[in-house]
Amino acid sequence: MNFALTDEQEFLREAARGALSRFKTVEAAREALDGGLEKLPDLWPAAREAGWPGLLVSDERGGAGLGVFDAMLVAEELGRTLAPVPFLGVVPATAILDAAGFDGLEAVGNGDVRPVYVPARPPGDLESRWTVEGVGSSRRAEAPRVDGSGKVTGEVAFVPDAPGADLLVVVAVDESGAPRAVAVEAGGVAVEQIVRYDVTRALGHVRLDGAQGTVLDAGEDVLADAWYVAQALLAAESLGTVQTTLEMSVQYAKERFTFGRAIGSYQAIKHELTEVLRRLENARSLQYYAGWARTDAPDEFPLAASAARSVAGEALDFAARSNINVHGGIGATWEHDAPLYFRRAQLSRRLLGGVGDASDRVAERLLAAAA
Repeated sequence: MNFALTDEQEFLREAARGALSRFKTVEAAREALDGGLEKLPDLWPAAREAGWPGLLVSDERGGAGLGVFDAMLVAEELGRTLAPVPFLGVVPATAILDAAGFDGLEAVGNGDVRPVYVPARPPGDLESRWTVEGVGSSRRAEAPRVDGSGKVTGEVAFVPDAPGADLLVVVAVDESGAPRAVAVEAGGVAVEQIVRYDVTRALGHVRLDGAQGTVLDAGEDVLADAWYVAQALLAAESLGTVQTTLEMSVQYAKERFTFGRAIGSYQAIKHELTEVLRRLENARSLQYYAGWARTDAPDEFPLAASAARSVAGEALDFAARSNINVHGGIGATWEHDAPLYFRRAQLSRRLLGGVGDASDRVAERLLAAAA
């Protein structure tokens, strides 16, 4: 198999980098810490112009008809710049809507309607039910319920990109406990905006109190796949952030002198940055594996996406801490950018079940295969 990027994928990545270069996203993140979320730029028009809402929407429905790996390349660029684009919520939602043949898919694909994925974790060896993040609790809660008329009731905490969405793609369970995807107009749903650690990541507590929705024709395999698509996107985004922190650290290690020598010449710094690079390359190989598996080996995709999320999350945590360490005293102050990446690392490792849950998934799959 050939893991090199195609010319089209290289163009997609460079186009994403070029589109994001027009915005000072890191500077805006710093201002938002002091001046509020209104300081963040609205990047949704740029996302629409670039065609990102329709990346996974099939050609016949007006989308780009690309794959998850292509979306991961865009997510990596978003992670490099801490760009507040509601990509993590949109892409898994469009995957479900496309698989279900949703009637309004054209408006979704061109960005006129912004959907958001309201996730539920598929059952595993630790939980035999579909679960969600609980409001005010560290324990996972039961997924929302949907009745025969399409009314959905329940709460889901810390939903990425929920504030401002037009359409919620909710993973709920019916009376028999079977998972169902329900499209719910945002007007009938209470979304409480939440800020935790990283102001560039929009989060919301979603409360559904008998909200009327449309049950979509999407099976359990589609809904489970959406969860792992989200895991893969988080992994790719984390990879981009690791790359940026490594570049920052290496540049500073070349420029900062102490006792007449660049600090990068000291063994302690060299070994630490080499470890960041090792973790980065390990995570990148798993990213490629996940992208390949989604298309060519779907049965392996849950393992591949979980492994990528686990390794990339740990790499980002290590890289963000190392970035502060290499920069010394200035790296721990608000005058520097390093704490912004540390905040991203700490929030990203906790979203959508967290890095620990992804690691548990890998262990579950490997132990099952060994048995």
